[in-house]
Amino acid sequence: MTDSPTPEAGANAQAPGAIAWNDAARERAFSEWLARVAPAHQLIASSVRPASADASFRRYFRIDAAQGSRIIMDAPTDKEDSAPFVKVAALMAKAGVKAPQVLNWDAPQGFMLLDDLGSQTLLDVLDPAQPQAALPAFEDATDALIAWQLASEPNVLPNYDEALLRRELALFPDWYLARHRGVAVEGKLAQTLASTFDAVVRTNLASPSVFVHRDFMPRNLMVDPAGGRLGVLDFQDAVYGPITYDIACLTRDAFLSWDEEFVLDVTVRYWQKARKAGLPVDDDFGMFYRAVEWMGLQRHLKVAGIFARLTLRDGKPRYLADTPRFIGYIRATASRYRELTPLLRLVDEVEGIHQQSGYAFGRV
Repeated sequence: MTDSPTPEAGANAQAPGAIAWNDAARERAFSEWLARVAPAHQLIASSVRPASADASFRRYFRIDAAQGSRIIMDAPTDKEDSAPFVKVAALMAKAGVKAPQVLNWDAPQGFMLLDDLGSQTLLDVLDPAQPQAALPAFEDATDALIAWQLASEPNVLPNYDEALLRRELALFPDWYLARHRGVAVEGKLAQTLASTFDAVVRTNLASPSVFVHRDFMPRNLMVDPAGGRLGVLDFQDAVYGPITYDIACLTRDAFLSWDEEFVLDVTVRYWQKARKAGLPVDDDFGMFYRAVEWMGLQRHLKVAGIFARLTLRDGKPRYLADTPRFIGYIRATASRYRELTPLLRLVDEVEGIHQQSGYAFGRV
């Protein structure tokens, strides 16, 4: 054990210059909130510094305490609702999943104090060129996933229903095709998307429902330097929906890609553990894997749209650099199933991968 600095008990509660504020009133409110909570939690107020930001309007700061450090969430209430985060954090703790504990929450202003699960994500330590070295981490991740799914109850979280699936799918034509690629979504192209989306929604809704994290990927899994369980972050959008979603998300990552042999290996291992645990996965792995692929397709179409929106609307262009990864995922799945051949041809024409003459779509 190392010596800990003496907490300043709220003194110098003004955030240091490393924290950028665009709103003087919010900066003042933050300083006042921090001065109030610092004594009870032995926080060193002058140590506040940026920890991370995400694709939403939330920001995270790290602050030292008498023992270790804590995380502060800055989530403006006019842009973010933190109540789901608090609710799901409690559900995860009840399920035995390692997740941040809410230590203080100023609901009216959107400031939250959390325990600190560390600064190293699973994404930071994985190397797609060494899949066997990554396998133990994925085993840990699927253990956490199964614990989360075993805690599932209906009518606790929002339903991942047809309306939500379709809203998400609409992001692809609205933002990726029309606004990013400049494609007019009309005529045969619109018909192809409509029939494909019908099939995707129908297939995905046929899967049994469990608790769904909805962004269960290495970037949101925290490595314990002491070798303990993986921590789980970014769970505020959790829903009750298809059991196939989170395993598809884990193995088809937004920021790194694995070869199919490794994806199959991880998925089989998850499926075996899920069956043993009594979760409602298909008894036939081939049927289960098909359902996972179709669920993954829905996510890939959605995320391509989200990444375009983050660039065009929110001024966060770094996400669009990973869009080719999702186009690759979409093409890989669409090439495997005859029902998805029209989607494959559509994507190939939009991307200029090879010339087709079936759509003759216009530019907007």
